[in-house]
Amino acid sequence: MTTALTQHRQDDAWAVMERFYAAEAAYVAAGGYGAADYAEVAVHLDPEVVLHQAPGLPFTGTGTWRGHDGLERFLARFSELWESMEFLEQEHWGDGDTVVVRNRVRFRARATGRDVETEILQLIRVRDGRMLECRPFYWDPTGVATACADPAM
Repeated sequence: MTTALTQHRQDDAWAVMERFYAAEAAYVAAGGYGAADYAEVAVHLDPEVVLHQAPGLPFTGTGTWRGHDGLERFLARFSELWESMEFLEQEHWGDGDTVVVRNRVRFRARATGRDVETEILQLIRVRDGRMLECRPFYWDPTGVATACADPAM
């Protein structure tokens, strides 16, 4: 029998994001679009999900990615650039439907094999146990872009 406390824990913003981060990392590691099962990621996303990316990153695209299709396109681009992402440290604040997460992450670029370690601060809202909105802020966007850059250019 599920108690109200247990149910709340399963649907609160941090619990949702723990499951999403695991699915996202597995998707990237499996090769992303065409090689990985996006359904394992999509199950953690609200149908009206919105991801707001800052300009200047190699995977920013339009800056705003909407819905399951938009997030799939974003993750396809993201996994073209990265062969792995490892969460080294995470802290979170908030509860209920909003959480702020500080991630220390190590990415390895597919094209260059370079690693970059950076911090990402994310403001996240969830609805009905799924991510509804995410606004990530990268501590070192230049380092992220440099790791992906072709050394011949």
